[in-house]
Amino acid sequence: MENNNQEGQLNIELDEKTAEGIYSNLAIINHSNTEFVLDFISIMPGVPKAKVKSRIVLTPQHAKRLLGALHENIKRFENQHGEIKETEQPNIPLNFGPTGQA
Repeated sequence: MENNNQEGQLNIELDEKTAEGIYSNLAIINHSNTEFVLDFISIMPGVPKAKVKSRIVLTPQHAKRLLGALHENIKRFENQHGEIKETEQPNIPLNFGPTGQA
């Protein structure tokens, strides 16, 4: 029996629908003692209601790895394209428990 994958190599598949992606301009982050929940939402101007478009559930360890990977990729992006300027965000009253916004 022959194994074409080199040891430690992971074959990741991406179907067409997933490859299209989902636009999000708001992320709501909640956590418990065992998981982090990231809800991605698309808010449209003048529309008072928005739906969660995608939810990702992570272990605390994976959430910390994601934070590190985002930090490293933002540094690379800014080195290549210049500093990302933060714009002022409207205050959106959301009350889901321990939460952070991104």
